Amino acid sequence: QVQLVESGGGLVQAGGSLRLSCTASVRTSYVMAWFRQAPGKEREFVAVAGIRWSLGRTNYAGSVKGRFTISRDNARNTVYLQMNSLKPEDTAVYYCAASASWSTSEHEYAYWGQGTQVTVSS
Repeated sequence: QVQLVESGGGLVQAGGSLRLSCTASVRTSYVMAWFRQAPGKEREFVAVAGIRWSLGRTNYAGSVKGRFTISRDNARNTVYLQMNSLKPEDTAVYYCAASASWSTSEHEYAYWGQGTQVTVSS
């Protein structure tokens, strides 16, 4: 069983930055990803990183590519999401998730954090 705990959400003005963190309760080689869910919308994929993320094993949703960066500190069992140039449409609850398989589909992720709210004001 893997428990995930997110932190780092908050309120920021458009154009600003935030960094989200997600720490796993155990050392894991799982694929780690971020998803988000805006009010009234379905949860959507944001970014994913394999354990060899520094070798390019990452992927991003088109809406965040070039603005968001996912990274991992495997020694600390932590995955980060650096969010720059934030827009009001980035407002959502952001969830960290872990999977044994490489995927951008939420259905492949067995472990989820509780979510952290990100609000971007215009």
